[in-house]
Amino acid sequence: MRRSRAALMSSAIAVVTTHGTTNVGLSEIAERADVSRKVAYQQFGDLQTLLLEAGLDLARRELVPDVETLPPGRTRALACARHFAEHRVFYRALLTSSSGFALEAGLAQLLWPYTRDRLEELFGGEFDPQLIGDLAVHLGGGAMAMLKAWLTRGENHLDAEAFADRMLRVAYFLVPAGAASLTDNGVDGSPTPSNGGT
Repeated sequence: MRRSRAALMSSAIAVVTTHGTTNVGLSEIAERADVSRKVAYQQFGDLQTLLLEAGLDLARRELVPDVETLPPGRTRALACARHFAEHRVFYRALLTSSSGFALEAGLAQLLWPYTRDRLEELFGGEFDPQLIGDLAVHLGGGAMAMLKAWLTRGENHLDAEAFADRMLRVAYFLVPAGAASLTDNGVDGSPTPSNGGT
């Protein structure tokens, strides 16, 4: 059953990416996954749940490992931007569908612990856990709004490097200590000057 669940999520990503919309049939997804519609319903209940779980699973498999292993700063931000740019068609389709709000919330929840941990590193001795958690929610929500706009209203060709720099400029404006800590540790976490104000 675990194998069929993974096959269905992989198939859902492929089918939505091919059509560029979530207006697809569960039968097509099931056929591509080589399982029956009955199995698909048993695993997920309905199409929207399958698509949502497929989006979150994609982020868990391909995005979270980079967030966990790469150092904070531009390297991590660029890896995140490249992930979403690579899967832009799929994420855009979900974000503009009835599953959009749930996907945004799920992605924010998925990444919130890493933002919180980074803030804990910077301010653990100054701020109480409640404030750090609230700041992580605030920063994550803003980042998600920027990401959604970039994926759904951006140019046909997405510039991941420019977007990563935009994200960092905002983050370091709101939390200057983040940039300072990277510089102090000999890590270039600042946006590249070649991208200017874009």
